[in-house]
Amino acid sequence: MSDNVHWLLEVSIKPGQLDTFKSVMAEMVAAPEANEPDTLNYEWFISEDQQTCHIYERYVDSAATMIHLATFGDKFAERILASVEPTRFVVHGNPDETVRGALAGFGAVHVEEIGDFAR
Repeated sequence: MSDNVHWLLEVSIKPGQLDTFKSVMAEMVAAPEANEPDTLNYEWFISEDQQTCHIYERYVDSAATMIHLATFGDKFAERILASVEPTRFVVHGNPDETVRGALAGFGAVHVEEIGDFAR
């Protein structure tokens, strides 16, 4: 078992907010690449009807997760949350209590690993 923390967040894009959502998303995608070396994956997928987005994120460990969450809170949370409604948030991996507490307000559901294979 690794110390990685990862999740799949599903959001519903609010009516009339697609352009705002895409604009903020572009800024958000650039931020980890420039400032978060321990962010391993940060991938966004939009449905054909452009009303639902799945966001997959993976971090080396809980410390890296908290660095990302601090950046999110400081720079992006207010703007992105004005354009979407979170509908499902499933956390995988081994987050510590600090990460669990930080994600609690977003309605995160944690699942326990029972087997794995990874390269």
